[in-house]
Amino acid sequence: MREATGIRASGVPYKWIALSNTTLGVLMASINATILIISLPAIFRGIHVDPLAPNQTSLLLWVMMSFNVATTVLLVTFGRVSDSFGRVRLYNAGFAIFTLGSILCFFTPGSGVAGEWELIAFRFLQGIGGAFLFANSAAILTDAFPPEERGLALGLNQVAAIAGSVVGLVLGGVLAAVDWRAVFLVNVPIGLAGTVWAYVALREQAAAREPARLDLVGNLAFGLGLLGILVGLTYGIVPYGHHPMGWQSPFVRVAIAGGVALLALFAWVEGRVEQPLFHLRLFRIRAFLAGNVAGFLASVARGGLQFMIILWLQGVWLPLHGVAYVNTPLQAGIDTLPQMAGFLVAGPLSGRLSDRYGARWFGFSGMLLTALGFWLLSRLPADFSYLPFALDLFLVGAGMGIFASPNSAAIMSSVPALYRGAASGMRATFQNAGMMMSMGIFFSIVIVGMSARLPGALAHGLAALGVGGALAARLSHLPATATLFAALLGYNPMAHMLPPAALHALPADRMRALVGERFFPSLIAAPFMAALRTVFLFSLAMSLVAAIASLLRGGRYIADEAADRTAGAAAPPAVGQARTGA
Repeated sequence: MREATGIRASGVPYKWIALSNTTLGVLMASINATILIISLPAIFRGIHVDPLAPNQTSLLLWVMMSFNVATTVLLVTFGRVSDSFGRVRLYNAGFAIFTLGSILCFFTPGSGVAGEWELIAFRFLQGIGGAFLFANSAAILTDAFPPEERGLALGLNQVAAIAGSVVGLVLGGVLAAVDWRAVFLVNVPIGLAGTVWAYVALREQAAAREPARLDLVGNLAFGLGLLGILVGLTYGIVPYGHHPMGWQSPFVRVAIAGGVALLALFAWVEGRVEQPLFHLRLFRIRAFLAGNVAGFLASVARGGLQFMIILWLQGVWLPLHGVAYVNTPLQAGIDTLPQMAGFLVAGPLSGRLSDRYGARWFGFSGMLLTALGFWLLSRLPADFSYLPFALDLFLVGAGMGIFASPNSAAIMSSVPALYRGAASGMRATFQNAGMMMSMGIFFSIVIVGMSARLPGALAHGLAALGVGGALAARLSHLPATATLFAALLGYNPMAHMLPPAALHALPADRMRALVGERFFPSLIAAPFMAALRTVFLFSLAMSLVAAIASLLRGGRYIADEAADRTAGAAAPPAVGQARTGA
């Protein structure tokens, strides 16, 4: 049993054991979320799929996003269940489920479309494990650390999450060069060690609570509503008929409208059932509401940034600098490291200082610095010098680091201890949903912008190198979505799309130019950059609104834990709190 002092028999304070284990879990899940972006070309070659073939776009998206969709949809439900059945117990289960999913991905038996569906299913299983990890890690840390140290603890935990997303990019490039299955195998030893360690070392710190009756209607309404919106956002960026995107698709419109309706039903049900999935009265806590709004807006601002930067590097900048397409994925991952460095420098320091001074001004200044970073990125040309680019990424990472840990600590400290699992799940849901919404918005802006400018640029460039009028006209209408995925996957679309007979009919110097590294990037650079600047300005606006939301959180609020321990399993009191500091 844990001693009253919080010191384990090993002599190590329990709070540091909890921090190290939860940080390992978050790091592992974050690496998994991005490691696929870089290794997709090797994975598709391994299962014998041409990702640029017709009807492959939607499957490609689901291979990439099934993990995040599963995690986002299940976070609140798992957080609520953990409040009743034990946060540590279900966190342990998350480690085991995630590891099982990784093993199944490694052994993917099928090939072709069957192999893709198997990967989607296995990554969905990983996402279920990830939901248990993300839903409970912040709650376990909040239970283990006193209020004056939670900013530091959650800051270090969030640094691991951001670091994992960048490490995944680099690690994916290294492992994909060895074997595509190694991309999934890397998680297995970490998962096995983490599962055993969590079972042996972690202990429940929260007060015991009677298991709650399952709010079946609320769970279904929330899960299916969120799933409908996420599915609609996913298929919204897939071409539909003659349209460059799927927003005109009846399926997309019904999915989003149905999702919104189900979430409205969820809100109505939660106010009327005895034991709801999530106590909506917690949103009456000013620090909880403002923190979640700011966190959601910050996630919308930066959620698709990594993807857009990778597209910029792999599709334009690296090929223009003579890097072969086969090498662009790994190099792109390395070139994004300044963002992680900014977060690593700012995150723990901001968390530690916010423990003393509160989150309000750290959240505000962090989002202002992030907005400055986005503005500077919008000023760069397509073929930039690396040092200004690296400094701009560092500013964005530092701004997010200054914001993230104080914001998370303020959210979790403001909630009564009995409801931290559900609150942690809701906090993570806002962040994950914001990131996925960001992907849909960013892609929509870029694809709409490129669709207006790309055909003319392609037609002019192809005609200048002697490609026949009819063939040039057909290739000039290459969908912008296919163009972006070609860049992401390290493909040269011209070598892929031009018929061999047409290529060999050209003079040797023109043929080499068409399939070389510089031709296609030079054509798409101007259309892509014009659209990307709009993305950066959108992120700037979201960052400024997040800064305002952070100011509106008020002074520093910490839930009255002494009164909370006597509340038992009753509904949250009147969400009474103790106010400390400015």
